[in-house]
Amino acid sequence: MTTHFITAEIDLQESPKQLHQAIETELQKQGEPLRWAVTSVDTQEQKAQVEAIVTKTTQTNSQPSTP
Repeated sequence: MTTHFITAEIDLQESPKQLHQAIETELQKQGEPLRWAVTSVDTQEQKAQVEAIVTKTTQTNSQPSTP
């Protein structure tokens, strides 16, 4: 498992609940969110900037060694 710092730009929604769901959905595309924060809002462009820490499961190549 590895952790990654990511940023995402989210369209502002009609309600805070919809915004929360839109953020969670977008972050799930990158991994499992551990924590996130809205770091800025551009009201003119109707966008929110989100910074997050997500975890990803690492795939290991577990092939048996040949003698």
